[in-house]
Amino acid sequence: MKRAILYTRVSTDEQANSGYSLGVQYEQLVKYCELKGIEIEKHFVDDHSAKTFNRPQFNELIAYAKAKQKSIDYLLFVSWDRFSRNASDAYEMLGRLQKMEIEAQAIMQPIDFNVPQNKIMLAIYLALPEVDNDIRSQK
Repeated sequence: MKRAILYTRVSTDEQANSGYSLGVQYEQLVKYCELKGIEIEKHFVDDHSAKTFNRPQFNELIAYAKAKQKSIDYLLFVSWDRFSRNASDAYEMLGRLQKMEIEAQAIMQPIDFNVPQNKIMLAIYLALPEVDNDIRSQK
């Protein structure tokens, strides 16, 4: 059976109380794992911006993943903007996870990493949240 770490994140009270609430994200991830027959190893929750990976719970997640290498198959989150809002940092983190043989996957925006053309979709999914942050900063 495949095993996964779940990651949920909000950065504002508005998100915490709306459709991106931590509870809603967690429910979606649990249902996904049940449907796919994936065992949940651990759940990490952050309430920090995804502009960088310098987030308390994400740092704990990486330490846990390193300690459990070879026994974790996936890092699952709802959408790519929950993972990162900085495309270059996201690519670097994806590389780190890949070296640990952990596949990062957004359940609402799945990417088949075996299909080269899907790198285009990943680029879009990673760039859009960063652009959104840049636009908000200009306002």
